[in-house]
Amino acid sequence: MGAEFRKVNIEEALQSLRVAIDRGMNFVDTSPFYGRGMSEVLLGQVLPEIPRESYYLGTKLGRYAGEHFDFSARRVEESIDISLERMRQDHLDIVLCHDLEFVEMSQIVNETLPALRKQVDKGKVRYIGVSGYPMKMFKYILANADIDCVLTYNHYTLQNDMALELVPICQEKGVGLMNAAPFSARLLTSATLPDWHKATPEVREIAKKASDHCIAAGSDIAKLALQFSIANPDFTTCVTGSANPGRVSEWVDWAEEPMDEILVAEVLGILKPIHNWFYIEGRPENNDAPA
Repeated sequence: MGAEFRKVNIEEALQSLRVAIDRGMNFVDTSPFYGRGMSEVLLGQVLPEIPRESYYLGTKLGRYAGEHFDFSARRVEESIDISLERMRQDHLDIVLCHDLEFVEMSQIVNETLPALRKQVDKGKVRYIGVSGYPMKMFKYILANADIDCVLTYNHYTLQNDMALELVPICQEKGVGLMNAAPFSARLLTSATLPDWHKATPEVREIAKKASDHCIAAGSDIAKLALQFSIANPDFTTCVTGSANPGRVSEWVDWAEEPMDEILVAEVLGILKPIHNWFYIEGRPENNDAPA
C-alpha cells in the first residue's frame, strides 16, 4: 500500500487487504517508512472494519525516509503511538527495528530494544524484534539481545537461501523466524524491475532465463517462487505485498496448488551461477563478507 513499486489505485489497495483477510491471510506487515506513512494511514481506513482477532498486525520503527533514521529511546514510544493512531488500533502484535544495518548496531542493543521492551510492559506491543537485509546483522542481534522474532527478506528464495543460517540459531533461542520477499523485489517474476533494484546485469540476465524457462514450460516463475518460499516450515510466515486484489487472490490459488518439483529443480539449476548473490545495504561493516 505504500506505492514503493508503482503508483497505486487507492480503492484497489484497500480492497487488497479485504481480499487477503477473506482468503485466509492473517498477518499484516507495514512500516512508517512504506509510502512515508501512507501504508499505515491506508490500513487505518480498513482495519477497524475487520474483526481484530482475525489478523496479526506488525509494524516497524527507526527508518522514516530513505536517509532518515532515528532509533533513539525517545522516538520509540512516539513512533508506536503514531502508528497506533494512523491504523486506529489499541495495540500492535509485532514491532520491529527497521533496517538497522544503516546504523551503529550497538545502539539497537543498548537503547532501542530496551525502550521497545518497555512498550511491551505497557501493553502497546506484544512481541519485538528486528528486520533488515544482512545475515551478519541478525547474528549480532541474536547474540547480544533478547528479542522475540526477526524478519528477513530476499534471503529465502529460489535464488538465495542464506536465511537458512538463522534457522538453528532462532530455534535454539526460541525466536520466531519470518521470511519476506519471495519474489526478490520482482527479480523472480516476469515484471519489470523497479528503478532502485540493485541486481547486476548478470543477475538480471540469468533470472530472465529462469523466467523464460518457466513460461516455455507453461508456468510462471513467480508461482514457483511463492510456493518454494512458503513450503519451508522453519519459517513462521512468508510476507509479500500487492495493491492489486486480483494478484493477492491469485497468490492464494498458487499456494493451494502442488509445487512442480521437477520445474523447481530445473530453475534452481539455471539460477545456480547466481546462487546466494547479494548486495551491500547500509554500513559496510554491518554486511556479510563476499563469498
